[in-house]
Amino acid sequence: MTGHTGFLGFPEKLPDGQKPRLVIFGAPYGTEYQGKDSSGYATAAAKIRAAVAEDAALIENWDFDLGGPLFNGQVPSCVDTGDLPTRVRNDEGNRELIAAKTREILSAGAVPIMIGGDDSTPIPFFAGFAESDPVWILQIDAHIDWREELHGGERFGYSSPMRRASEMAHVAGIVQVGMRGLGSARIQEVEDARRYGAKIVTAREIHAQGIDSAIRHIPQGARIVITLDCDGLDPSIMPGVVAPTPGGLSYTQVIELIEAAAARGRIAGFDLVEFHTPSDIANLTALTAARILVNAIGQILRQA
Repeated sequence: MTGHTGFLGFPEKLPDGQKPRLVIFGAPYGTEYQGKDSSGYATAAAKIRAAVAEDAALIENWDFDLGGPLFNGQVPSCVDTGDLPTRVRNDEGNRELIAAKTREILSAGAVPIMIGGDDSTPIPFFAGFAESDPVWILQIDAHIDWREELHGGERFGYSSPMRRASEMAHVAGIVQVGMRGLGSARIQEVEDARRYGAKIVTAREIHAQGIDSAIRHIPQGARIVITLDCDGLDPSIMPGVVAPTPGGLSYTQVIELIEAAAARGRIAGFDLVEFHTPSDIANLTALTAARILVNAIGQILRQA
């Protein structure tokens, strides 16, 4: 995609000879939600970019979430390459586009940040790390996403990302944070996740015990891919989701999880998905998502 307005005004590429440390891209479609209209996710990246557009002139200002300006005195080294040309009912092609883009960014020595897109898009994003060193996945979500299949055989759709991740040899471990309520999983799926060794940390545990109840499960020095489903946060601050569930994480808890992950190991990738734009209220989800991405970028840039 050309001619788009990059997140925080980031360019599509840097001047010749300069290599980005971080590359953002959008992934509007993954694997089709059979019987459902996925078009509500397709404009998520554009809405998030628009929500933070006015801040593009302020990136040298003090950011109280980060304890200093976004780039922390460093040369700006972020690009936003726009949205991939994914399309409805091109499931396998969409997955390959996402995985290939992720591999391309990693091979250039940069950190990929993907803005989804529906809940199936993390599967090829994770797959794109296959040629790099092992990663741990830190999932922030209301649901554990361990379904084997949906709709009579679809294995790469929504509700299956963490099941598919568990089958990837380069995924060293999984920590799942924010689960709550009915509908998050069937009994067999919880048992399968635990048998694999996934650490499931409920939203109640985070509220009662703090973020260390999740971060402690990740080994020191690990390479970490953070995958954030918008319904992991409470719907009072992120209403733009299909399955709003009360009791979710707060904005502060999420940015503290991101900061703690950067301190625990190294954030190797980040995705934010499941922003259903027709369900948003007063642009609140777009704004909150944009601010979370700013925090993720700031923490990644502060990594040694």
